[in-house]
Amino acid sequence: MKESVYKSYDELPLMLSVLQVAAVLGISRAGAYELVRSEGFPSLTIGSRIVIPKDKFITWIDENTSKNQ
Repeated sequence: MKESVYKSYDELPLMLSVLQVAAVLGISRAGAYELVRSEGFPSLTIGSRIVIPKDKFITWIDENTSKNQ
């Protein structure tokens, strides 16, 4: 697994690309595309580009982490 280049949420840009989501979560590019297209994941399509708002991404992580505990 590839180590994330980000060490804290503060380092993330306001809008993340699919590749940045993959890096943060330590998953493959294909896995990240599957995730952002899944129901309930906070992605936004602008033209042909998919972006993920940082605050919604962090909330999604928090909400989905608490479900598994």
